[in-house]
Amino acid sequence: MYVGRVACGVRGGVAPRLGAWYVRTRSYGGPARPPRRQPSVRERERGKGTKQMATSKQILGDFVKALSAKQPTPGGGAAAAVGAAIGGAAARMSAEYTQRKKDKESGAAERANVLIGQIDLDQFLAAADDDAAAYADLQRTWKDTDMSAEDKSQIEARALQVPTVLLEKCHTSIMAVKAFLPSCNPNITSDAKVGIHQLAGAARAAYQTVLVNSPPKDEKDRLKGLLQEIRDVEDELLNLEE
Repeated sequence: MYVGRVACGVRGGVAPRLGAWYVRTRSYGGPARPPRRQPSVRERERGKGTKQMATSKQILGDFVKALSAKQPTPGGGAAAAVGAAIGGAAARMSAEYTQRKKDKESGAAERANVLIGQIDLDQFLAAADDDAAAYADLQRTWKDTDMSAEDKSQIEARALQVPTVLLEKCHTSIMAVKAFLPSCNPNITSDAKVGIHQLAGAARAAYQTVLVNSPPKDEKDRLKGLLQEIRDVEDELLNLEE
């Protein structure tokens, strides 16, 4: 299975309801991929074997296998970023389905287009690669005894910045989807809500990576405030006390 982004109608098949996202399998035709050799346990432990591909370019199944392996990256930060991309995709799909004639006449389609522009799926996927790069640099600070204090400080700041920005983007996207819900095609609001919950999980996951990087108390409190706002949105949608 391959998950990527193409314009609708591209050869290879476009799964209905997925808009600009597509899932290609052998059932859509095209040459079957030859089986990819997986590195042995010893090779993974030594960092050898198949070359690590950028997360944003990986086949979904390969990413999941790489995430489950005993290797530094991809790790929790990448998992959070990919989860956010999936949540954003579900939310954008709901906007793509709010393009009916009645939606255009009511102004709902215009609001849907605003939401589509607000959720940048590529940025979420890029965050997975940013996390891997930041962690690789952080590892160098543990081993390079000649590294200057200034360089080490910059690397540590970058390691904290990556998950922080991801959490902020999840929060912004969730609030945008919430604002769009009253205008959403009523036949697909559940998908918009799926997007919110997926983005919320990604935000909480990113916060765990933030904590590992020892944020100052004021920054920690600020991010906790964003998470509380996200929780309030989820509580309203789930209405578990009813």
